[in-house]
Amino acid sequence: MRNLRIAILLSVIPTLAAAGDAMPDPPAIPDESRLANIRQLTFGGQNAEAYFSRDGDELIFQSTRGELECDAIFRMRADGSGMRQVSSGKGVTTCAFIAPDNRSIIYASTHRQHTRCPPKPDHSRGYVWPLYPEYDIYRAGPDGEDPVRLTDAGGYDAEAVYSPRGDKIVFTSLRSGDLELYLMNPDGSGVEQLTRETGYDGGAFFSLDGQWLVWRASRPTGKDREDYQALLGEGLIRPGKLELFIMNLEDREPVQITANGAANFGPYWHPDGKHIIFSSNMDDPKGRNFDLYLINIETRQTERITRYEGFDGFPMFSHDGRRLVFASNRFGKVRGETNVFIADWQQRNASSAD
Repeated sequence: MRNLRIAILLSVIPTLAAAGDAMPDPPAIPDESRLANIRQLTFGGQNAEAYFSRDGDELIFQSTRGELECDAIFRMRADGSGMRQVSSGKGVTTCAFIAPDNRSIIYASTHRQHTRCPPKPDHSRGYVWPLYPEYDIYRAGPDGEDPVRLTDAGGYDAEAVYSPRGDKIVFTSLRSGDLELYLMNPDGSGVEQLTRETGYDGGAFFSLDGQWLVWRASRPTGKDREDYQALLGEGLIRPGKLELFIMNLEDREPVQITANGAANFGPYWHPDGKHIIFSSNMDDPKGRNFDLYLINIETRQTERITRYEGFDGFPMFSHDGRRLVFASNRFGKVRGETNVFIADWQQRNASSAD
């Protein structure tokens, strides 16, 4: 899904630096003490949703760059080298993930129906996301070879990730008439619906032990609910208030862990299973500045991690908890440029969120 970063992307795509060019590390930003040795991995264009392989050696991400008019899927080593495109370049793609055994990747794409980018929504009604009904989830070889369609229910299917054991995939679908979370087997069989409340449920990730999910959700009421359902009928969604929820996959009862009325998204579990990192505009009254935060799921204490006056989002910890990858507008060559960054995570014995 085209996501919250678009709300602050205000420029055209610049020319990329040549692959492999030596680039200096970006300067440190004050009061980001959790992040050390920040390195920039992409340079120019729109790059986001970068996620580690199980061993932490590689990243998969979506990018609009060069001749591309909309997002394609790319892989690279965790130091930014070895970058290559692993989707066809047809249609639009989103939300890629690497299988734990590194033998396959999954992503959503419209390439079956679209050879070119599908039309973007009319923003005369404000900022909205398109829910392209042509989006289906595909599994392919590690470098994108032999893609196989896993979903065929009709309508939007996307936002898929593997469980840590690779035995399940969680994804978002509009097949019920509302945007809900589902589980399925890696071959697309055994689909199970997980959520049933009116509103958007999406962007889910498994905890490292595979027993829990975290995701973003809207629960509109009154006129907001009417607006949500009207837009949904047009294949659109307006991302405004999004709260974070968790669910144990044994009892499957959603538990809300934020209630700040902001746009909270991109949650990911810390390997300790006690904390979740996420992006939010909670500290900006205008709602334009997104930073990373760490929340304790038991105490709900929250610690601000980044301080850049712009967009920081889509964080993911490596499975050993030593590194954090995220997307940011920081230090872009042109206004609104989004790049992938990686940093060493500074664990603490005690903090406001520990």
